[in-house]
Amino acid sequence: MTRYVAEMANDELAGLGSRLRSIRGARDLTLAQVAEDTGLSVSTLSRLESGGRRATLELLLPLARVYGVTLDELVDAPATGDPRVHARPIEAYGGTIVPLTNRTGGQRAFKQVVRPSKGTEATPGTHEGYEWLYVLSGRLRLVLGEHDLVLGPGEVAEFDTRVPHWFGCADDKPVELLSIFGPQGERMHVRARPQRAIDAT
Repeated sequence: MTRYVAEMANDELAGLGSRLRSIRGARDLTLAQVAEDTGLSVSTLSRLESGGRRATLELLLPLARVYGVTLDELVDAPATGDPRVHARPIEAYGGTIVPLTNRTGGQRAFKQVVRPSKGTEATPGTHEGYEWLYVLSGRLRLVLGEHDLVLGPGEVAEFDTRVPHWFGCADDKPVELLSIFGPQGERMHVRARPQRAIDAT
């Protein structure tokens, strides 16, 4: 099943380069103009359009923003009928945030790409809520109260956002992470645990 899904994904991405070129052409934009608007190099954009560069979320998010389309529209993925999975990326806090839920209340989920920024100092802030972070790739620096932590792929942090906190890249590479935020302090509840975790208690 996993191999079948992977093959489907490869088929969907096979024509990505020509779609990117077509979308850019329809907007009468040059590679140089798109490079300036996205922060990507002309050579990277050219290789994406020719199929010589593998597409990643870090590359596709700024393109979707500049072209004014969703990620699904950019890669020509089949429609799901659920508007929540067609949320448009948002540029904020030195990175890109993709809402994964469309709720007006309760916990909200986000996919984030945090980009490195030279000379940026950790400036912890506070606000109401409770946050859960899961690092997908890269190394995330998290300043939480008096603690200064570095999280790698597969590692999780959760905290009351009334505690002074800040997070960003731990090095010169971007970080991809999932975030679940409860604006009223809502927390996730673990109802099932691995047997080894139960034995350890």
